[in-house]
Amino acid sequence: MTIHPTAIVDPKAELAADVVVGAYSVIGAGVRIDAGSVIGPHVVMEGPSSLGKRNRIFQYASIGAAPQDKKYAGEPTRLELGDDNTIREFVTLNRGTVQDAGVTRIGHRNWIMAYVHVAHDCVVGNDCILANTVNLAGHVHLGDWVILGGYTGVHQFCKIGAHAMTGVGSVVLHDLPPFVMASGSSAKPHGINSEGLKRRGFDAAAIADIKKVYRVVYRSELGLEQARAALLAEHAGLEGAALMAHFLGQATRGIVR
Repeated sequence: MTIHPTAIVDPKAELAADVVVGAYSVIGAGVRIDAGSVIGPHVVMEGPSSLGKRNRIFQYASIGAAPQDKKYAGEPTRLELGDDNTIREFVTLNRGTVQDAGVTRIGHRNWIMAYVHVAHDCVVGNDCILANTVNLAGHVHLGDWVILGGYTGVHQFCKIGAHAMTGVGSVVLHDLPPFVMASGSSAKPHGINSEGLKRRGFDAAAIADIKKVYRVVYRSELGLEQARAALLAEHAGLEGAALMAHFLGQATRGIVR
């Protein structure tokens, strides 16, 4: 373990033997940091919080602070961060609230750029990219492989499906289905994220199927329940149909249209 002499580590924090803590960082009670993680200088971490393996936290980040919720009354809620995440400068990740599951959860291999805010009770999947100054309000859920362009703001309780993408400066006020690219204020759909799908190994046939799924939802003039039923019936064999149907069944704020 390498702890800079100016860092403050509470005796009730648990750090793996090879964790590195930079100058002037503060690691509070109830923080657990697993093997291979590097905490840069001037980072503040508060518990209860847990970090998995090989995370890298850059300078001035705030990890596990109390939620910015006026209902919060000091309950022992949590932040859980998985493995291999990169957290850049001035990122703020807040703990959950008892009004939800009591935990803010971030998965594995996420790239979270400078000045991003992840509010209380958010759930971020795996392999997501949150560009500079993205702001997630409370209770937002992101699926895997989501890319949010810089300055994207996501309204509380919104869900964003796997492989979705937003353009710079987008304002997401409704649930954004999987695979869909959206931009604007408020965000509007602009087809599927086909380039991202290619990079992740989807072949031409799979991408063609996903385009058909998109057309069922956005070009057929069906309501959400009708589109979901169609995806589960006559279009059930299409790549992405099951994922899209499941998302539509979970949508609570309407979808980006």
